[in-house]
Amino acid sequence: MMDSRRQVGYRTLVELLRERVLHQPDQIAYIFLNDGEQDESRLTYAELDRRARALGAELARRGGHGERAVLLFTPGLNFILAFFGCLYGGVVAVPVCPPHNNRTMPRLQNILNNSRARFALTEHGIFERLIPLREETGMAAGLEWLFMEDVDSLPDEPWEDPCSEPDTLAFLQYTSGSTAFPKGVQVTHGNILHNQVMIQQAFQHTEESSVISWTPYYHDMGLIGNILQPMYLGSFGVVMSPLAFLQRPIRWLRAITRYQGRTGGGPNFSYDLCVRKVKPEQLKELDLSSWKVAFNGAEPVQYSTIERFSEKFAPCGFRKEAFLPCYGLAEATLFVAGGGPKRPVGLEVDPEALTRREVVLAAPGTGRIHAGSGQPSPETKLAIVDPETLARCPEGRVGEIWVAGPCVMSSYWEAPEESARVVNTYISDTGEGPYLRSGDLGFMHDGELFVAGRIKDLIIIDGVNHYPQDIELTSSQSHPALEGAIGTAFSIEEDGQELLVIIQEVALPYLRNLNAEEVERAVRTAVNQVHELHVHDIVLVKTGSVPMTTSGKLQRRACKALYLSGALEGVRAAT
Repeated sequence: MMDSRRQVGYRTLVELLRERVLHQPDQIAYIFLNDGEQDESRLTYAELDRRARALGAELARRGGHGERAVLLFTPGLNFILAFFGCLYGGVVAVPVCPPHNNRTMPRLQNILNNSRARFALTEHGIFERLIPLREETGMAAGLEWLFMEDVDSLPDEPWEDPCSEPDTLAFLQYTSGSTAFPKGVQVTHGNILHNQVMIQQAFQHTEESSVISWTPYYHDMGLIGNILQPMYLGSFGVVMSPLAFLQRPIRWLRAITRYQGRTGGGPNFSYDLCVRKVKPEQLKELDLSSWKVAFNGAEPVQYSTIERFSEKFAPCGFRKEAFLPCYGLAEATLFVAGGGPKRPVGLEVDPEALTRREVVLAAPGTGRIHAGSGQPSPETKLAIVDPETLARCPEGRVGEIWVAGPCVMSSYWEAPEESARVVNTYISDTGEGPYLRSGDLGFMHDGELFVAGRIKDLIIIDGVNHYPQDIELTSSQSHPALEGAIGTAFSIEEDGQELLVIIQEVALPYLRNLNAEEVERAVRTAVNQVHELHVHDIVLVKTGSVPMTTSGKLQRRACKALYLSGALEGVRAAT
């Protein structure tokens, strides 16, 4: 197990990396699989420290202390070097997904405007790719550009420790924008290190715990959970491009096999993707017996996914008990709840009672099984609160999840009013607080947190609450042509009445000879039988049509806007 020095001893991430260099300079810190397979690049702790110092000294020479720098990188080790280079220079990193076209440019432009970034750290290839977009939009005219390929040829400037403190801002994590405009979460060195302790304890990590990851670095799960956790442990991380995983999910499982990975995870859809895409004959090449923690978070966890994945990969040595559903959000750095004495936990509840925000256990086979998201860490206070009265809910009621603890942000960047509304809140009947309002609905049962969905996505028809992810699951399971496909459910208002709309992607093999009327009839029947709802409209679309955030979350509001504008192209029109 980890010694006490590693559990409580670090004040900043700079101090953490310097400690690693002192005690294990030649140990591999990160391996990047360039092609998602065998071709790899490696980085030792000493190499990371040396190049981060060079970049940090250059940023300091330019007067960068306290300034912001956007990080625009393709997947690879350069992002990690740039992130620590910012920390070594006292510069606030702003990880961003590089835009690919004019449609994705507004997000970057808004982040640049909000963060008032002075620097852009990137690679020559991305810079060249951005030239047409920059010229067309006038984006980032005043930025100072630094290229990671040039770090080793920078002037030999002496590096000075920026003397950061635990409350020093380390980076801005911009929210995914699944329900609103992205906001900059202010994450301090102390927030991160507290969260690393929480992850280590919940996952029962040791210094031998390697982490195998495909998740994007510019999101909290990828950065906090999969990049920084191995360094905190003093182990190593293996990373690959998200695209490499999405193209061939078996690459992730092969990497776990090859490096005998202990920990790896991602959103629920990634496990579904493995179940669908990995062929039966490929199972014999996998050894997943080393996989002890298969964390599942960032979107609602489906217990059926856990069961399907466990059944399919049991012949490869995978154990269902490895599944660790968890809950977190950027405003709490990352991790809030997960793990516990028993995992994974499934609770069968009455779906009709849940529409009234009541939790009623159902007899086996008569309800819907909800996956637990684990238990809160000892340092975290978690409350379930009525989002309207702001009073604490009794156990057995669904309410908004409120969080307090050392990992919760102090505020959003340059957004005092929104910060006061979200962070500085108190429970009305007890005066407890301040708490962070998550915007997520959930309930507690026997100490386990169960997440029900986003408040803003809640569908209310005839005064009854319906959770969109439940309707979406019913839709995707109603016909073979929809199995594993993405769909989204939302309501629209017509003549003062709320009406249900479902946008449903069709699985690729069924597109060519699709019987659309048969599929739509199956969806309507299933939703009516399970949820007692009439579907006002169904739009069947091609794979990739439903808008998602860069972290893989459904953008239901964006999809609704496309529907209302008539911009969604149905399969019938496409064929």
